[in-house]
Formats: sequence, C-alpha cells, structure tokens
Amino acid sequence: MIFQQLFDPVSCTYTYLLARRQGGEALIIDPVIEHVETYISLLERLDLKLVKAVDTHIHADHVTGLGVLRDITKCVTVMGEKSGADVVSMRVREDEKIDVDGIALRTLYTPGHTDDSYSFAGADRVFTGDALLIGGTGRTDFQNGDPAAGYDSLFNKLLKLPAGTLVYPAHDYNGNTASTICYEAAHNPRLQISSVEEYADIMNNLNLPDPKMMDVAVPANLAVGKSLEKFVHEGEELDAEQCAEVCAQEEVILVDLREDSERERDGWIAHSLHVPYNRLDSQLTPSGALKVIARDHQGHIVLYCAHGERSALALDTMRKAGFNGVKHLKGGLKAWVTSGGEVERAA
Repeated sequence: MIFQQLFDPVSCTYTYLLARRQGGEALIIDPVIEHVETYISLLERLDLKLVKAVDTHIHADHVTGLGVLRDITKCVTVMGEKSGADVVSMRVREDEKIDVDGIALRTLYTPGHTDDSYSFAGADRVFTGDALLIGGTGRTDFQNGDPAAGYDSLFNKLLKLPAGTLVYPAHDYNGNTASTICYEAAHNPRLQISSVEEYADIMNNLNLPDPKMMDVAVPANLAVGKSLEKFVHEGEELDAEQCAEVCAQEEVILVDLREDSERERDGWIAHSLHVPYNRLDSQLTPSGALKVIARDHQGHIVLYCAHGERSALALDTMRKAGFNGVKHLKGGLKAWVTSGGEVERAA
C-alpha cells in the first residue's frame, strides 16, 4: 500500500494520501488548500488518480483543500452526514465504508471536538481527526463541541478498536507522527480518568485562545462547494420540480451516479439507469453504454447524485466528450425528496 503523511507547519495539520498501488486510485484525508500543488505533484509522480477527498470535520485552523482538489481532479468530496458544508458530494454515516481500489475505511461518528467529527478506521490504522490526538484530545469549547460526547467517542468507540491499531490524528504540535490505541489508553493524560464528569472538568477548564484562522477558516470550509456553477452552463440545470415535469412529459433517461451503498440506503428515482460516477469514463467511449444510448435516444439525459456535486462534474465531463442536451438535477436526490418526489427501494 502507498501511504504518505504530509504536514502543514502553519496549522500543524497532517494530511494523508492512501492508495493500494502505483498507477491506481487514491484518496486523501484532511487536505490543506495551500498544499494542493504538492498533492497534485505527488499524485502525478506516483501515477495516481485521486477519486475521493475526505475531511474529518469542519476545520477551524485552516482552509480545506477539498474544493480545489475537486475542481482540478473531479474527485468525489466526502464528509460525515452531520457536516454543515454546503455541498459535499458523498455523506457517510456510522459504520458505512469509504472504498477506493481495495482500500476500505469504516466510518465512526466521533463527536466531541465538534458535532460533525468523524474518524475513519482501516484494517490496521485509524484516522481520528481531532477526536483523539497523540497525548491529547481535541478541545470541545466551540463549533458545538461537547465533553460528554467526546468522552463517549473516546471510551466507547476509539478505545474499543484493537490495541495495536495505529492512530493518525489530524494535528500534532509536538513532532509526533503516529501512536497506537494501546499507547494512548495507557499514557494519554486526558484518558487517565474514571468518569465523564472528570473528563468534562478537564475540557471545560483548558482556557485556550480561539484558533487564529477560525473566523476565516470556518466560513470558507462551510462554503466548500460554492464554485459548482463553473461546471454547469445556462439551461443545463433542473430543479426538482422541473425535473419531475420533464420526466412526465418527455422521454428522459435518468442516470444515477451514486454508489451502490447510497442507493441501498436512500433509494432511487424510478426508471433510473445506474452508472456509478467512478465508472463514468468507461461509459463515454464509442462502445460505452451511455455513448450508445445517446446516439440512439432523442430525448434528454438527466444526471443526478446525492446532492448535485457529482452530477455537475459529470455534466461537464460529458459535454467535453461531445454529448449534447445533457442536464443535471440541482441538489440531487435530497432536493428531489424534499420537494415530495418519490423514490424506489429494493424489495
């Protein structure tokens, strides 16, 4: 496995790049916007295709690189379902997996530092964001932090992982690069307690100054998806009501770009053709299914995903590949359901 740990000295943020093999697909965790060029260079050097970019939570000390990486690579942006970011392509829940080319990370909802904090556990390591640091834990005094929730996340989730599990946090301020669950359980000062009240007393009396970048970073990270408009031309976007009207009046091919797990969890719009976003390119070749359908079909092709991000990216890709008359559903399946649209589910 390819594993790269990168460090931003200004915010003391760790970013992680994972891939199964050179020349394959990759994912990145907690990227920092100032280092996007470095990430792109590393991807090119290793001949990797970035397919997913993940943030563990809304960061307050740096601006995320998720949006810029998406714009450059058309990767899928991923956060937990509790995230307040305006547009994130894929939102994951407790125990759901993020899969990339044979690498699977299990989602753990670990609030406490913030109410949208998630950790991601692999076969031998866990990426803990700010929930569990090396020799410490993330502060709980802003962004809906909660010491009691943090205690539960630590003692009932993270410390329940196998003892030898490697711990890779989002930050370190003392030159540490990794730890293990068993080491933290035995030596982390904030974990040598006997009750949630004792932990809350520690966390409520840290008296730390606000992060220097908080007033800039938090609004920017909540608006990570604002630039979607650059991928969609005038007349290519349908709101949920318009999509329902078009589907009722015209011969339309609906294309669902979400992953299998999302369809199983949330259902799909009736009569949708399932083409996962990560397999879109193969469908656009002369012999690809979408190419054949577009050649023989006189009506519209309407793309949709969970929240409208992947469909906007796919729309741009298809237009550049020579497809005409393709549209996408603004706001994705979430907007469809909110407007009263029905979904189908497996029996």
